[in-house]
Amino acid sequence: MIAFEGQRALDNVLMQIDQEILRYVLELMIRLALFSVVVIASPFVGRWLLQLVIKLLQLLGRYTVIDAQAIRKTFIQPFQNSLSLTGAFLFIAISLNLLIQYEDLYNFLGVIVYSILSAALAWFAFRIARRLIHSSVISWVNRWFGEVSEVVLIFETLIYVLIILLAIVIFAIGLRVNLVALGASLGISGVAIAFAAQQTLGRLFGTLELYLDRPYVSGEYIRVNFNPYAEDVYGLVEAIGLRSTKIRIVAQNTMMIVPNSTMAGKNIENVSRGKKTVAMLCLDFFKPLRIDEQALVSRIIEQESRLFWGFDQTNIRIQYSSTDDPEQPTTRARVFFFITSPSKNSLELRKRLLELANSAIAQKLAAQNLRFVVPEPTVYVDSPMTL
Repeated sequence: MIAFEGQRALDNVLMQIDQEILRYVLELMIRLALFSVVVIASPFVGRWLLQLVIKLLQLLGRYTVIDAQAIRKTFIQPFQNSLSLTGAFLFIAISLNLLIQYEDLYNFLGVIVYSILSAALAWFAFRIARRLIHSSVISWVNRWFGEVSEVVLIFETLIYVLIILLAIVIFAIGLRVNLVALGASLGISGVAIAFAAQQTLGRLFGTLELYLDRPYVSGEYIRVNFNPYAEDVYGLVEAIGLRSTKIRIVAQNTMMIVPNSTMAGKNIENVSRGKKTVAMLCLDFFKPLRIDEQALVSRIIEQESRLFWGFDQTNIRIQYSSTDDPEQPTTRARVFFFITSPSKNSLELRKRLLELANSAIAQKLAAQNLRFVVPEPTVYVDSPMTL
């Protein structure tokens, strides 16, 4: 009797185990079937994602100032196959969570799915970045820096490195890799690599600093000192490369090649940008000015010009001359402002400030009952700085 009860209990346990195995296998087959349906339907989802992006662009173009047609023609149509492929594998990667409780199977399929997804995302981002750089960034860099080759190469390389890093992060997240622990384990190796590449990184950051700050560009004359016990080096900048700057020494006709990291840490005198503009303003007073009135006019002009930066206060010149007309004697005051500027845009700003200064001077003189007219607009004469 006891043996019979034991056999019966054993049969119940085996039956329960068989049911659990059957339930496990059945659930696995259902999830695999659903995942297979997802894989089959993924191309259609990718095309649907493309149509969704186009619809969103049309909606934005209808209610905003965005040119949806231009964006679609430039960034959607040339890459519609890449976008559809990326959307399809993104849908597969999301649906892979159906198998997340089967760790071995999930990891096996995850390596394949996330590898392809990361590669597709990186390839799509590469093509978009290349199109953006060639269509927009080049013209922007040409307008601001005056040259495009090395600058765009640096910028493009950095963008590609960031895209690769993002693709690696997406692959690691998909496989549930602990990025913090991985970063800690690679920390020592990263420090060693950074130490070994210290000079290379220094030159790279020096190049970026030169291109962002633009203390000089190709074709400009500069003066810089590399040895405090020797004379300054004066020469023509012939080229700014990824690693170094090439300077043609004046009077020697020799070429000096200096690392960009060294140039970024030096005090550089840009002789070519040292331009001085002389602005001449004429004021015709309706009466002859006495000595005290001339002194008052000079004091007002000097005081008001101090409120606006960009003028060489020590070189402001005022000349007074009287007319010989006995019926209506007048006094003409010629005011010479000396404006220094490092660039054309800066010069235009200083000219605008001079107009504001002239307006303030006119108000102060009117308050002192000194009436005048300006017979002609302000005359500007460019004069390069002497060496």
